[in-house]
Amino acid sequence: MRISVKRVRFGRPAGFTLLEMLVVLVVLGFLMIGLTQGVRAGFSLWGAQTRRIGETAELDAAARIVRALLTNIAPPSLAGITTTAGGAFKGTPDSVSFVGDLPTGLGTTQRADITLQLQQGSFVLSWTPHRHELSSAPAPEPAHVELTGGVDRIEFAYWGAASPDQTGSWQIQWDAGGIPDLVRLRLFFAKGDRRRFPDLITSPRL
Repeated sequence: MRISVKRVRFGRPAGFTLLEMLVVLVVLGFLMIGLTQGVRAGFSLWGAQTRRIGETAELDAAARIVRALLTNIAPPSLAGITTTAGGAFKGTPDSVSFVGDLPTGLGTTQRADITLQLQQGSFVLSWTPHRHELSSAPAPEPAHVELTGGVDRIEFAYWGAASPDQTGSWQIQWDAGGIPDLVRLRLFFAKGDRRRFPDLITSPRL
């Protein structure tokens, strides 16, 4: 009589060990950290790009407004009664005042006494309605529109001849009467500000 002996194989139990679970959790943790950092970096870059585009658009809008105003200066013969000292146009190193046509936003323009200047770190457009006749009534308070902020200083320069017997050159002040041939504007921003404003040169006689 044969006696059969069954061999019992001790196999590996089903499931995962505690060590394997810990390894999986550590790997998943690293993956989550990497994913979170990537998403955060993406949002940071997106925010920086959005701000950069907004700043560029603001400077571009300011340049277009200044160019439009300076190319629509009223000639002295058409300006009528002026409130700017020295005539229809007066320029200093940090401001320019003139009589010109101000867009109303409705497809029309309004004759106004306009000043471009620096006020408390902002490049500002100030204006009042232009008076064509003498009046004893008090002058209205000027309206102010900020063209761009964060400006450290501005520099205006004027190309022309102070008198008929002189040749044209860049001057930091214009009070000789008439209108200069060219007006140049430079904006300088605070230290650390990455914005750059290229020199704006325009001809008021266009």
